[in-house]
Amino acid sequence: MNKISREQKLQKILETEKILTDIQDVDVLLERLLTEARGIVHADAGSIYVYENEKLSIKYAQNDTQRRKLAPGQKLPFSYFSFAVNEKSIAGFSVLKGTAVNISDAYALSPELPYSFNKQSDSVTGYRTKSILTLPLRTAAGKILGVLQMINALDTDGTIISFDEDAELFLTHFASAATQALERAYLTRSMVMRMITMAGFRDPKETGGHVLRVSSYAVEIYDRWAFENHIPEDEQHKFRDALKIAAMLHDVGKVGIPDVILKKPGSFTDEEYAIIKTHTYLGACLFAEIESPLDEMARAVALHHHERWDGTGYPGNVDLSKITVGDFSEDLCTDGLAGEEIPLAARIVALADVFDALSSKRIYKQAWNERDVLAEILAESGKQFDPQIVSIFFKVQPQISEIRLAYPDAT
Repeated sequence: MNKISREQKLQKILETEKILTDIQDVDVLLERLLTEARGIVHADAGSIYVYENEKLSIKYAQNDTQRRKLAPGQKLPFSYFSFAVNEKSIAGFSVLKGTAVNISDAYALSPELPYSFNKQSDSVTGYRTKSILTLPLRTAAGKILGVLQMINALDTDGTIISFDEDAELFLTHFASAATQALERAYLTRSMVMRMITMAGFRDPKETGGHVLRVSSYAVEIYDRWAFENHIPEDEQHKFRDALKIAAMLHDVGKVGIPDVILKKPGSFTDEEYAIIKTHTYLGACLFAEIESPLDEMARAVALHHHERWDGTGYPGNVDLSKITVGDFSEDLCTDGLAGEEIPLAARIVALADVFDALSSKRIYKQAWNERDVLAEILAESGKQFDPQIVSIFFKVQPQISEIRLAYPDAT
């Protein structure tokens, strides 16, 4: 392993800070923060926690030693969990005290310390945690956003060592920049969720849990697709950031559909269904003036997530300049797009959306059981869905299951 010099670390931090300012989605940013932080301090593993509802929830965990045991393209199994914030945990102590916690050997902590190391994960995985460096992610005003935790610093020969003073200094500086980036991303997430809430007022199906699941499924599917298609890393990062938000906004056009139709408990008439279909280009109109890659992808996803691989979907090619919100008299749909004419992001979201809709309980239906849902997805391969996307979807089922647990519908 090549250990980067002090000057290289400083340069990497500066370069990373510039990259962080361009990432708009919270989840994409959190994962990137963890990856970059580990690179800066040469950590074998690490975790990033978020602070929600007075609890710390582990959001992402990475471990190079464990990952090397997997087949190429596979991801580590991961369970979301949360715990109350108090000084008994290392992460809790760090965030409450607002200070770094640097531990040389997690298994040799003094019993006089207020915190202790939980060995449960090590006992399950067989991994040996030794050195730990934990930093709080807190705003200048003292607001808690989360915790960044590095595990097992490595020397140039791969030997586990302690995190030195430079590592603590560098990570402290990085955590400050990370906190600012997270504040911006949370603001973006808040605005997106407000738009989704507006759609939810009109359509009960558009819940926060639904859009968070669909967008997370979409990113997992894309990650595997990008791996199998050898997409350059920089391109992957940009695409997945835009995809996460675009997928959340896929049905935002429903704000323009009358309540009497959206909330109808029974089946739609042909006329009502024609009106329902207009939500695709009404949503696309919100992003008609493309100013960023996110605008472009959000427009493509909103417009084309009901296309079908076999060309029998909708709306096809639509001239957005001819659309008048509230006027449903003219059917602007053409023949549907087919195959790879459909934008990749829309093909991915189409499957993710249907999977979640079938798997979820709604006021008008019960959730399908998992076996039936998966059978339906497989049956529609090459018809409704891109066959390659279907194949990838089945390969990432462990991650799909984790996401379903992480973002349940409100009860």
